[in-house]
Amino acid sequence: MRRGEIERSTFIAKLLGPFFLVVGVGMLVNQSVYQAMISEFLRSAALVYLSGILSLFAGLAIVNVHNSWISGWSVVITVIGWLMLIGGIVRLVLPQLAIGLGTTVYGSSAALVIVALDT
Repeated sequence: MRRGEIERSTFIAKLLGPFFLVVGVGMLVNQSVYQAMISEFLRSAALVYLSGILSLFAGLAIVNVHNSWISGWSVVITVIGWLMLIGGIVRLVLPQLAIGLGTTVYGSSAALVIVALDT
């Protein structure tokens, strides 16, 4: 990797790292609140749509500036970007599928802990 690519990877990692850490800790500390928010979110087509727009935009931003498939830690950023992009597309094009998947994944309280620890 060239120096500019490393700086870009580091910059994006400095944004994503704290974001995922804070969200994960928030989910663990406030499980009942997050469970209620997720249930409410999955009942709102407008929120699914809005999150799709935000995810699509963030994924496009990452993929456009960091589409590097070179082995190493920075490939994680590229994978996150593509997952955000695909997640945004699914929410915008197939919202019923996104709602169904979300309902299945977050159907138990244990799932929330697993997702929190995974972020």
